[in-house]
Amino acid sequence: MTTADAVRRRLGLGRLLPLGGAADGAWLAEQAADVVLRRVAAEVPGVAPGRLRLALADPEAAARPAVPPPPSALPPGPLRIEADFAAVAWEPLPATASELRAALFTAAAQLLDLRVAEVDLRVTDVLDAAPETLDDAPPPGVRAADPKDPAGTAASGAAGVAHLTATLGAAVHLAPDHVRVEVATASGHHPLEVVRAVREAVTAALADGRPVSVLVTAVGM
Repeated sequence: MTTADAVRRRLGLGRLLPLGGAADGAWLAEQAADVVLRRVAAEVPGVAPGRLRLALADPEAAARPAVPPPPSALPPGPLRIEADFAAVAWEPLPATASELRAALFTAAAQLLDLRVAEVDLRVTDVLDAAPETLDDAPPPGVRAADPKDPAGTAASGAAGVAHLTATLGAAVHLAPDHVRVEVATASGHHPLEVVRAVREAVTAALADGRPVSVLVTAVGM
């Protein structure tokens, strides 16, 4: 992979969002969250989702992570979702917005294990026809990686792991003072449960006391 390719794939992940609390040592790619939240938003009657972004709700109140974070990752703290959407003309807009806000809050908590404090919505258009259904194309830039060492083999066999990924470099980054593992989760498994299973498996495989952080780059639905 060329340097340009690596940069494009890294930028395609979006922000690296804190998953769980400071002690969890876990992050979720914004792109992975976008896929899930956009699909949920599209299921709200009369809604066509547009631009969606996630950021820290209060950056000054963010905590220090317990393990070294991935490059440019956001520190642990509650998030804010900013979402644009178009809505059909024949449904009351306040009711549609309320349903969309509730759907995004619920999906973030129950499907992604993200702590969301705020959902800010903006109407960008009024539709004269029902919106088209979103396709289920996989997110670009996230490719499966084969395990190449004991840590990778342990991580790939952990409960809920669909496969390893290698977007930031190698699927397993072994530093002198920590280990970072990239994974995609399988359908039906909560990201935090998978993270904890990966951490336990890698810690046991290495048996050297290095802390383990986990980056989830794709979430199975």
